[in-house]
Amino acid sequence: MRHSCCGGDAAEAPAPDTTRDQVREGYAKIAQSGTLTSITLPVGGGCCGSDTGKGGWSHEELAQRLGYSAEEVATLPQGANMGLSCGNPTAIAALQPGQVVLDLGSGGGFDCFLAGPKVGQAGRVIGVDMTPEMLSKARQNLASYRQSTGLDNVEFRLGEIEHLPLADGSVDVVISNCVINLSPDKPQVWREIARVLKPGGRVAASDMALLRPLPENVREMVEALVGCVAGAVLVEEYQAMVEAAGLTEVALRPKPEYVAALESFQDPLYQKIAGALPDGTTAADFVTSLDVMAQKAASDA
Repeated sequence: MRHSCCGGDAAEAPAPDTTRDQVREGYAKIAQSGTLTSITLPVGGGCCGSDTGKGGWSHEELAQRLGYSAEEVATLPQGANMGLSCGNPTAIAALQPGQVVLDLGSGGGFDCFLAGPKVGQAGRVIGVDMTPEMLSKARQNLASYRQSTGLDNVEFRLGEIEHLPLADGSVDVVISNCVINLSPDKPQVWREIARVLKPGGRVAASDMALLRPLPENVREMVEALVGCVAGAVLVEEYQAMVEAAGLTEVALRPKPEYVAALESFQDPLYQKIAGALPDGTTAADFVTSLDVMAQKAASDA
């Protein structure tokens, strides 16, 4: 994974397959336990696995602080909410009945199960995840979703977000929640998003980005990688990737207050990062949650 924006040397960076394996292993453990605290190093996870103990937020509290309503969270199948969010893409996506929605890195199905009722029986929600354990967890939640909503419009597919198992021009809206930053080839992810979107289709993602480069020692922390921090790129680089994929009307909205709040609540991952940062700085000086919105042109013309 190359992080030239962060001062990293490509020769020192882990190979893409190594990065992908680290992320897959970390998220397999989250799927099995429901929290990042099962990983060898003691982390809470922040955007990608909040710590529910030692005074930390519950997953429900975290979701509400990110803009999900208590009513929405209460309708979810048990175990779908694992505190892996850094925003609320279903809110900024403004989903409509009949749309086909794709969720990149769908995990236990959290946003898929919220998107399903918004698009209705005439719509379709497809979740893609590369971790078999997450896919199994999401599929186990389908029965509960169908029973509570009366809908059969959500499915989950195994695949990598760099190589999506969908046809060209088959999706109205792409959503993603704190996942794209984990990819070892983010430009390829955005090219895939552009490929699967229908003309005029939209993307609404919540992600992590950098306000300034992270120190080398923080980027090398595996738990920071799985916690959606070390894989992040600068906001301006993020915008350039989206535009290079051919998407238009790109709008990025940084939300550094989310990271500041995690620090104030003593999230273990952010506490560990803070200990590695230069004196006088905090994680919120470097890292931000980011709402990303863009559109595919209505036609080649």
